[in-house]
Amino acid sequence: MARLLYLGTPQAAVAPLEALVSAGHDLALVVSRPDTRRGRGPARSPSPVSDAARRLGLPVTDRLEDVKSVEAELGVVVAYGRIVPQSVLDVVNLVNLHFSLLPRWRGAAPVERAILAGDTVTGVCIMRLEAGLDTGPVLARRELSMGEEHAGALTEKLSLLGAGMLVELLVHGLSGLGPGEPQAGEPTYAAKIEPHELRIDWSRPAPEIRRLVRLDRAWTTFRGKRLRILDAAVGPSGRADGVPGTLSGIGVATGDGVIELHLVQPEGARAMSADQWRRGVRTEPAEQLE
Repeated sequence: MARLLYLGTPQAAVAPLEALVSAGHDLALVVSRPDTRRGRGPARSPSPVSDAARRLGLPVTDRLEDVKSVEAELGVVVAYGRIVPQSVLDVVNLVNLHFSLLPRWRGAAPVERAILAGDTVTGVCIMRLEAGLDTGPVLARRELSMGEEHAGALTEKLSLLGAGMLVELLVHGLSGLGPGEPQAGEPTYAAKIEPHELRIDWSRPAPEIRRLVRLDRAWTTFRGKRLRILDAAVGPSGRADGVPGTLSGIGVATGDGVIELHLVQPEGARAMSADQWRRGVRTEPAEQLE
C-alpha cells in the first residue's frame, strides 16, 4: 500500500478519497480549501473533503505548503480548485483525476462545458500533474456515455468511476504507474461558468436551453423576481406560440421550439412542480419569462 497525499475540495472529490482509504492506503495528509463563511454570521463551514477527512480520522490542512514537510510516495489531486505551483511539484509527484477526456475540456468546469457543448460522451482521465493547465501525460482513461443527466448526477457518476480507476491504478503500488501517454488531439478549454451565463436567453433554441437547465443553476425572471428552472424538457416539435419567453401552460416559447417546465423554484420559496407554481401565481394569457 502507498503512502499518499490527497488534495481536493468539493463533494466530487470525496468518493475517491474514501476509496483510497478503503483500499488500505496510508493517507499521510489531506489538503483542502479553507473553511468558508456560512451566511452573515461568524460560523464557517468546512469543504466536503475536509469534512470527510475529519470523519475518517485523517490529518487535514488548508495550507498547500504543508505537503513539503510530509514524507509521501505520491500525491493525488481531485478538483482541488487551485493551481499547484512548481515549488510543490518539485518535491512531490502528483497525479490528477480529471473529469473529461483530455485534451478536451481542460480547466475548471469540464462537466458543465461538455453539457453545454452537447457532447454525448465524456469520461475520466488520470494524468501526471505538471505546471501546465491539465497538460500532463495520461496514465488511465475511461469513457462514459452522458445521456441526459444533469451536471450533479453526471459528476457523481464520474467521481465514482474515477475512484475505482485510482484504486485499480495503485493496486500494485507505484510500480505500475509508468510515464503515461502524451495527450493527443486539439485541446479545448473549460472556463469557469460565470453567473451571467446561467440566465436563460429565451431567444435561443429549445435544445440549447435544455442543456443550460441541466447545469442545475439556470434562472430567468417572472414579474421582476428570479425564478430558477431546475428541470425542463424540449416540448413536442412544432411552432411556438408568441415571442420567445411567452408562457402557455407549462410551455415556454423559445427562438426555435418549446421548453416544457417541470420543476421550478421561485425567489424566496421552495422548489415545486411547474404546474403548482403556475396555478399559485395565476399566470395570465401571453405572460412572459424574461
